[in-house]
Amino acid sequence: MSLSPTDSTLASPVIPSKRRRAHTNQQSPPLMDESSTASGATPGHIPKRGARACTACRKGKNRCEGEAPCRRCQLSGQPCIFEKPEKKNGQLLSTASVERLSRLEGQYVVMQSQMIGLQTSLDRILAAVTQPGAPGVMPPGPPPIYPQTLREGPGPGYVTNVSGTRTGLDPQYDPALMQDQRPPGQRTFPPLPGFAPPPHKYATYGIVPSTAASSEDESEETLPRSTINAPIEALQGLANAAAEAAAAPSFSASSRVKKRKRTEPIPRNAFPHVVEKASRSQTVIVFIHSKRTSQGLVSDVEAKELFHIFFSGCHLFIPIFDVSYDTYEGLMERSPWTFDAILAVAGKIKSGNNPPAPSFYKALEEAQGIARSSLFGPVVRKEAVQGMLLLAAWSTNGWLPSGHAMRMALDLGLHRALEKLADSNGKKRGEEEERDLVVSSRIWLCLYWFDHQMSLGTGRPIVLRDESSIRHCRVLLSHPMSSATDVRLISLVELVAQKTQIYETLTSMNGQVNHNTLAFIRRASEALDKWWRDCDELHRQTMDEDSLLVKILAGELHYAKLWLVCVALRGVSWDKMPFEQRELAFQAKDAASNCLSIFLCSQDYRAALRYAVHDSLVTAAFSGLFLLKMANLFPGELDLGSITSQVEQLAQLLSDVAAERHVIFHSLPSLLFNSRIPQKRYALTLRVMLANLRRKVGLA
Repeated sequence: MSLSPTDSTLASPVIPSKRRRAHTNQQSPPLMDESSTASGATPGHIPKRGARACTACRKGKNRCEGEAPCRRCQLSGQPCIFEKPEKKNGQLLSTASVERLSRLEGQYVVMQSQMIGLQTSLDRILAAVTQPGAPGVMPPGPPPIYPQTLREGPGPGYVTNVSGTRTGLDPQYDPALMQDQRPPGQRTFPPLPGFAPPPHKYATYGIVPSTAASSEDESEETLPRSTINAPIEALQGLANAAAEAAAAPSFSASSRVKKRKRTEPIPRNAFPHVVEKASRSQTVIVFIHSKRTSQGLVSDVEAKELFHIFFSGCHLFIPIFDVSYDTYEGLMERSPWTFDAILAVAGKIKSGNNPPAPSFYKALEEAQGIARSSLFGPVVRKEAVQGMLLLAAWSTNGWLPSGHAMRMALDLGLHRALEKLADSNGKKRGEEEERDLVVSSRIWLCLYWFDHQMSLGTGRPIVLRDESSIRHCRVLLSHPMSSATDVRLISLVELVAQKTQIYETLTSMNGQVNHNTLAFIRRASEALDKWWRDCDELHRQTMDEDSLLVKILAGELHYAKLWLVCVALRGVSWDKMPFEQRELAFQAKDAASNCLSIFLCSQDYRAALRYAVHDSLVTAAFSGLFLLKMANLFPGELDLGSITSQVEQLAQLLSDVAAERHVIFHSLPSLLFNSRIPQKRYALTLRVMLANLRRKVGLA
């Protein structure tokens, strides 16, 4: 609604008499000069429809003369404003205008993000310059012109990310300026960290279910059958449809639109990647010298090097990418989040035991910031799930971020991808739609495996129990768009499905080891052997027996057998075990020894451990710890020399490949900048327990 302000500077003498006021109304002298009357808008015009009284008279429920300015406003000295009636039949926008408006909105989102980053950088530089005691201190300037939605500033003792910076929403907070203004003894609170979520609307961006509304079923307009058991989704979908229909040019109250549900077009990326985003110092230089171009947080040459490092081995442990499709330029354009996460992981791998380079901290800060913005905003692209999964996989606490990635995938409907890929219904899909289904299926399968693996490894309940979403997983192997690592992905999914059934069955036995338990363990071990034979046959179609993926597959078989016995014997007193349980323990010892042999004897496997995720290194370390436990319990029945030799070699191997480099996502800066503390923690644990064993049994 637009407002028409009038000239309120003219005033008439106050007439206290009613007779003189009536006489004045009869003459009605003109109150507008010719210049204001000759303008395009005539403020003294009485609207034919709509409001006939000014705003002040309508609020006071007084009679108004209908001319601007009215007598009451003149007497009170306040502006006399008439509201224009709404135009019911507005000019309709053409299709080209709507498309142009959509493009402008996308450009506005990108410019808004860049302005936020620019304002943040300038504020941080100002805070650093105006610190007490700093050379060349300048007096604080006026408050910023633009409202701040994101602010970062240094603060003593408070770190929210690996670069030692923090973010907040309070534009008035400045530790350097407010330190002297605080009362003594008063506790101060830092601003909140994180990026603000992009202004995307909540809608359907992912895969639409097969039971979506059709144009023949008129009842779908009231309550779609696909959401009849999901009231929140049903109401949200109907509200979005009503808003879109109301915004349409040809909308009328009696019109009905019967169309099949469709996904929203994916909006532009709201955040730039590290190669595109200018650094803080470069931002100031560009701002001062008015340059048009500047180098990003990470140079293009270094980013390509880190990208090559990641796809030299990391993609084998998290088989979520296709090297022929997920190229450097492709991922950079589709998902800055995933691109930054890849550079962060590769940056830490490149550093090894040495302190990471600045590019690692910059890429990680950007990736974690975008991840925080996804907590309270809609998920609009499937590549965002890849970025969240990478942050979870190379983290020491991957269970929490993997749960968020799972919710993101469910919100996009990625769990429906395999079903739609397997059931084409005789319809020929386009290449873009087919690629979308293949990529979505790969993301869902990898996320399904990783989330279940995290739950089983941490002993927490399995949240997702929908095996129907992976029923057609082998369809991906025969698809023309399958990748070289899909065979490993399918093997992992089928293995974790078997481990889930084993865990649920053994949990229901409440730790009791009887004849039924022993019989189930034998059947489960045979099922694991069958899984390995089937998957080994799939691997041998394109690989030889010395291939790295074949070695990894054999190691996973031995570790699964070790895990099987540990779950069955979790409530047993190991020093008072009967004969049957002792036999199981010794079988687990053989599995742990075989697992370590694969780690230690394969040169390719040893070299690939520098790219491994945290879960793979836990597999090796836990196998070594189990051997030491067995040696402590049964020192006279085991070959202690062989066990101590294996564990010593494992400790050295973990120390060489920087076993605990994965604390790159830890929030404590003391662990990040002192690289020697975390990188040798697993190796140190093994060596301490090994020294205790040697003292106990009297080994030299």
